Amino acid sequence: MARRVPPERFQDMIEAATRVFIALGYRRTQMVDVANAMGVAKGTLYLYVESKEALFDAVVRHADRPHPIPAPAELPLRTPKPEATLAEVERRLAEEGALPSLAAALTRSRVADVRAELAAVLSELYEALARHRVGIKLLDRCALDYPELAELWYRAGREGALSLLSQYLDDRARRGRLQRFEDEAVAARIVLETLIFWAVHRHWDAHPQRVSDAAAQNTAIQFIVSALLKE
Repeated sequence: MARRVPPERFQDMIEAATRVFIALGYRRTQMVDVANAMGVAKGTLYLYVESKEALFDAVVRHADRPHPIPAPAELPLRTPKPEATLAEVERRLAEEGALPSLAAALTRSRVADVRAELAAVLSELYEALARHRVGIKLLDRCALDYPELAELWYRAGREGALSLLSQYLDDRARRGRLQRFEDEAVAARIVLETLIFWAVHRHWDAHPQRVSDAAAQNTAIQFIVSALLKE
């Protein structure tokens, strides 16, 4: 008699696996670690996924997705080819990583209110980071020991946003609207890392500062705007 597979446990598995991959990274994570995090026998996982590779692929595909997470019609999920998981990461970066306010700002040669423009650019970037914080933390951690993922994540993810932001700061500085720094790429990295900490990494801080999401966002943006605007 076939074993019944409770569909609600699929979401439990995805959530537990996400926590474990973030804590241990891709290489060190084992199926038994996820089973222990769920409080089930290791064999239970194989009712849902065929392998660790299938589990990681499922975690990547469901990171930051709305809940509840429905169980697929056909279980267990089969082991995907490595390029299939990487293609999903690339697709999500292309579809969900767009920054229209920043892209539009780069097409403008004249700006009436650079403070408002800069605040809009930073708010858009902060909100995109916050909206995908779990996926960002997951890829950041697992890229450390997954070379193909690292190459894609840093090139198409972080470096894409960093390049656009650097172009924007350089253009507005050359027009005399923002502060000029010795290296605009370094300035852009400082801005991006500040936003990433408050939008993403603080949620995994071992000793988090008690602050609301709104206060963190507003204060970070106010601080950066004040630092970049010319006196």
